[in-house]
Amino acid sequence: MKKINNISFVNVDFNDGFWRSKYDVNKNVSIHNVYKRFEETGRFDALRYNWEEGKPIPHRFYDSDAAKWIEAVSYLIMKDKDGYAEQQKIIDECVDCMAEHQLENGYLNSHFIQIEPDKIFTDRDGHELYTAGHLIEAAIAYHQATGKRKFLDVMIKNVECIEKTFVVDKSAQFTTGGHEEIELALIKLYDHTGDKKYLDLAMFFIDSRGVSEEQPIGRYGSHAYSQSHLPVREQTEALGHAVRAGYLYTGMINAALRTGDQALFDACERLFDNIVNTRMYITGGIGSSNKGECFTVSYDLPNLEAYSETCAGLALMFFAHGLQEKRLDSKYADIIEKVMYNNLLSSVSEDGKSFFYENPLELFVAAIGRETAIQQKHWTKMPLRQRVEIFSCSCCPPNLNRTIARLGDFFFTETDDTLVVQQYGALSLNNDKIDLTVNTKYPQENTVRFIGSNNKYKKLMFRLPAWCNQYSVSGAAISRIEGGYIVLDNAGESFDITLTLTMAPTFLRSNSKVRANCGRVALTYGPTVYCLERIDNPYELNAVSVDIDAEVKVVEVDGVTELLAQGYVDKDIDELYAPATSDKEPVTLRYRPYRTFANREECDMVIWVRSN
Repeated sequence: MKKINNISFVNVDFNDGFWRSKYDVNKNVSIHNVYKRFEETGRFDALRYNWEEGKPIPHRFYDSDAAKWIEAVSYLIMKDKDGYAEQQKIIDECVDCMAEHQLENGYLNSHFIQIEPDKIFTDRDGHELYTAGHLIEAAIAYHQATGKRKFLDVMIKNVECIEKTFVVDKSAQFTTGGHEEIELALIKLYDHTGDKKYLDLAMFFIDSRGVSEEQPIGRYGSHAYSQSHLPVREQTEALGHAVRAGYLYTGMINAALRTGDQALFDACERLFDNIVNTRMYITGGIGSSNKGECFTVSYDLPNLEAYSETCAGLALMFFAHGLQEKRLDSKYADIIEKVMYNNLLSSVSEDGKSFFYENPLELFVAAIGRETAIQQKHWTKMPLRQRVEIFSCSCCPPNLNRTIARLGDFFFTETDDTLVVQQYGALSLNNDKIDLTVNTKYPQENTVRFIGSNNKYKKLMFRLPAWCNQYSVSGAAISRIEGGYIVLDNAGESFDITLTLTMAPTFLRSNSKVRANCGRVALTYGPTVYCLERIDNPYELNAVSVDIDAEVKVVEVDGVTELLAQGYVDKDIDELYAPATSDKEPVTLRYRPYRTFANREECDMVIWVRSN
């Protein structure tokens, strides 16, 4: 099997098109608004180590919030070397403060150093290893972007402290962190420095998870909550906190890629398949329960109560991205695409200023904030009918910042002689093997044109999306279909190839074990999931049914692709209960992309609609 490598976002530039607009909003609006709110709430003051009695106490995970923002800015600097001088000053100030207040043994955490020094490494749920992991990732990115070593040196000293505490002295009161993240960060540090001791330390944490009942259960009352119920190679189903799980699985696949550990590969495959076949929403969201932000049992995917945290969807992308390097199977890129066009983009407002923590698949506005039978969300303390600029637990906004800033990472992989197109977008790829321009209005339209020059790849492979059952290629001869990819064996030094993917409105049903969706269908168009909002459909949305056999029209409204479907609405009654009839009124249902919901006036929303 030839080695597969992901091609870095550094070599990818979005041109005018769908992702360019999202990238620019992240760069020009979201990054600045997140920084503003983080300054107002003390996230950056935590890294400045300037807490005084009477001031708000820096939370245990504040370091990680600021770290993800630093990582995002670093990725933007990599694409714009002359920009972000002001942001670099902010980062350098924080780095100086971290270096000044880092303990002599290398320990670093703003909360525990300033607030609870007597509790260092005593609480498995203290997020110390989690925040260290995000600071490591940020330090690596900042070093790559600027060449400045100070932050990296601070974190290397911190890692030495972690290794001595957990591996040499075994003096911590736990063996593995309650919230995974350190594992994947250490592997990045290994990749960046070439020092195998960081890979060894990552393997220590991976191999230690779930192997001893001496691990503290923690405040959530279950080893499964932190994926510590079994050794990782024996785990078969995704359990517990969905973000923690996704970060662990990402660390596991990245470790397996570097060690060749087949048992670890096999576990990752089992866990991935378990998620996408029994525990994933149609939008790519995962983690259905608000109790502990957790996976539950197979097929438990309620819509109105859906948790589907933003960070969990991103973690699934990271996991699939690692698996994409293992073998050429289009199912990994299919899931990345599902998250990208749905769960990821529903998480941020179209103006880039505000965010969802959870991503529900249905809204019933009248019940929000009221004492009803519907469980209220616990983390955000906000009405879920609208996005907000910051939460008490604000891990999601900077996670989106850093993911969108490096989104080009997800579009291409390569072997020695093959370029694999994993995602489609209007962009340019320039590396030492090819100069490639991709022209497309995807996902609104179905044609993708590839213009290549200076090509040294022998073969090209284009992913055939799971939603597409017909396609055509002009400008080159198709050799075969392999692993869900269209293979062109002889690309040539230059080429002009157009790929056409049949894209038609399609109604999907779910497995009948998904109780919330029985008798209901969801409408999709290419990779995009669609929904009904009451602002466009002035009916009780759960009184609506849709005719799945009637034609669905595709229309453009103010730059948004809308779908018009034939439907019916039950005639209303005055009584609470009355004899049933089949009286229905025909209506035209106006669907919009799920990613755009809750950007206008507050109103009800549904994805899954009764089938007539």
